Amino acid sequence: MSLIESLRTLLGADQVLTGEAAEPFLIDWRGRYKGRAQAVVRPANTEQVAGVVKLCVAHRTPVVPVGGNTSLCGGATPDDSGRAIVLSLSRMNRVRAIDPDNDTMTVEAGCVLQSIQEAARQADRLFPLSLAAEGSCTIGGNLSTNAGGTQVLRYGNTRELTLGLEVVTADGEVWDGLRGLRKDNTGYDLRDLFIGSEGTLGIITAATLKLYPLPVAQRTALLALNSMEDAVIFLSRARAGFGASLTGFEVMQGQVLDAVVRLFPQQRIPFEGASAKSAWFALLELSDSESAEHAQARFEAVLGAAIEDGLVTDAAIAENIAQSKAMWHLRESIPLAEAELGKSIKHDVSIPISLIAEFVRVTNAKLQSHFPGIQNIIFGHLGDGNLHYNVARAADQTEAQLMAQQYEVYQVVHDSVHDFHGSISAEHGVGQLKRDELTRYKSELELSLMKRIKRAFDPDNLMNPGKVLQN
Repeated sequence: MSLIESLRTLLGADQVLTGEAAEPFLIDWRGRYKGRAQAVVRPANTEQVAGVVKLCVAHRTPVVPVGGNTSLCGGATPDDSGRAIVLSLSRMNRVRAIDPDNDTMTVEAGCVLQSIQEAARQADRLFPLSLAAEGSCTIGGNLSTNAGGTQVLRYGNTRELTLGLEVVTADGEVWDGLRGLRKDNTGYDLRDLFIGSEGTLGIITAATLKLYPLPVAQRTALLALNSMEDAVIFLSRARAGFGASLTGFEVMQGQVLDAVVRLFPQQRIPFEGASAKSAWFALLELSDSESAEHAQARFEAVLGAAIEDGLVTDAAIAENIAQSKAMWHLRESIPLAEAELGKSIKHDVSIPISLIAEFVRVTNAKLQSHFPGIQNIIFGHLGDGNLHYNVARAADQTEAQLMAQQYEVYQVVHDSVHDFHGSISAEHGVGQLKRDELTRYKSELELSLMKRIKRAFDPDNLMNPGKVLQN
């Protein structure tokens, strides 16, 4: 029996997609990568995932897992050989259990992130992972790239929010590591190996996640600033003044927000005059466990002192949930504005916070030296040192001319990231986009250790081949 016939017997013919039905799974979210596959399969449970993997191993066929298909680095797109089976986890979308006393919930990999947030909220708990694609991305994809988002400052990346995993290994066995334990030192931490491995070591099918008490009150403010240097200094003050209550600190270049309100007129920057044209803006959020009055008093004290000292030139504090959502909507609309403006060369980098201002100054100058007139689109999660340092075309350039320079731009930016002791991938993963770049910035020993781990877990190189590491 052929592989496709065997898969149809295992899953049902309607869950094995070929031809036009498979096409949406073969192109990445950005439209940058398009691959081919024998079929797209949609298992309903972990046992079926294991069965698919065993069949693929028997036929020596690669397996490419996909969740919400929101990868920004081509991590869930097959190559163009047509050999692979794409394994969609979208049907595995159950919340298996919520344990409020242990502050945990166990969910399947195909659960959409927003659905997990809502399920936690219904149990009077918070699951704090939050990012722009939360309405379509799945927790399996978040785990595969160790996603970050807007609240890493307080709660950490996806790895820090995960206690246990269920994984189908490269030979089709099922590892049940769904332990809701905060202390478990019984050997190597397999959980942390699978998280961030982008499906190259095995397929995550479920996870036990940490929950937190819902905050009693939240306060959101948009700040106008003169420079990135002032933003970094104010971040230190905010940490000292708010402590663990500071849950988010985003930074945005002024011209980036200008583009958002120009392209989406229903949105507005809540300042008048010079403040509305500031060089930089910061968006911060405070989550208080005491009371709304306590949160407001702390907010006003810290912001008032910063305004008096000239670190912050103006501040707009949200007075209700609608105003808070409007401020966050400004931030979350930046990628949409980028898409409207045309193609850009995107970078997801992390830099030590103390060096970020100098990194921006130096790297901007290097880019102008190499590519006069090229434009920067800079925003990101200043609280954890993660910048989306994107590059747009010069006024006299076409998109095609910009994209022809992309690898030269990558080299300038990534070399600068390396010089500032940073990372070329902060939260989007490596996928196939940055795979070859790793060889420039990781030591031979690091790459050798990673390859040894890959061979140990996946000796036949069938798990999402060509991602993270070269074949």
